Amino acid sequence: MPANPDARPPLDPSRLPSTVQIVDRIGSTNAGLAAQARQGAPHGTTLTTEWQTEGRGRLDRAWSVPERAALTLSTLLRPELAAADWPWLPLFAGYVVRESLVDTVPGVALKWPNDVLVEPEGHKLCGILVERVETPDGPAAVLGIGLNADQTADELPIPNATSVRLRTGEPADRTALLATLLDTLERELPLLDDVPELRRRYQERCLTIGRAVRVELPAGSPLVGTAVGIDDTGRLLVAAGDEVTAVGAGDVVHVRPAPVE
Repeated sequence: MPANPDARPPLDPSRLPSTVQIVDRIGSTNAGLAAQARQGAPHGTTLTTEWQTEGRGRLDRAWSVPERAALTLSTLLRPELAAADWPWLPLFAGYVVRESLVDTVPGVALKWPNDVLVEPEGHKLCGILVERVETPDGPAAVLGIGLNADQTADELPIPNATSVRLRTGEPADRTALLATLLDTLERELPLLDDVPELRRRYQERCLTIGRAVRVELPAGSPLVGTAVGIDDTGRLLVAAGDEVTAVGAGDVVHVRPAPVE
């Protein structure tokens, strides 16, 4: 059930682009926007809600938050990308969210592939789920973003999470956060036409690079080594001994700091 939603202001459409649709309640903004995409919704359409009741993350993990506490949205892109470059979309989404928050949230950081955290604790601030949708006008990408905005500590979905409110010490202005996020997305969108530059910028900002990591895979033993970079398809390069292994987001359960021997 929602936790005292009347104490939190609703999103203000007058401060947002006309491409933003606000609904009071929805199961999943990704599912809702995917349905619109199949009906011909244009590039840039954004669906957000005051209360998402059936949120999904990677590996179909479910999560929910109180009404008007989080910033939950999905944005539709119709990128002209080569098939080999589509795996960059989740990384691009994480990069955009981090850039939109860097002047607001102290210590905001990017963990491969697209988790947005706050250092030094490494607490999760935002989750991202990008889904490809086949439409009559060609493939579209639905960028689903769930940002912990105004939650108090007891409202967070997992123990090692945090929120904008907790990091700044002030109530979060969800409308301002959304407007800044969409402005940042529009500004950074040309990077999808220049993947080498996107790769360079992403690597500069990704805290995973250079760290000892333990990569938990769906089958077999964990891969323990040092994250040394990102390859040209967005895979994480992990050096272990004389071997460098490339792992894709779809092949990984977790990437965690390696234990200190």
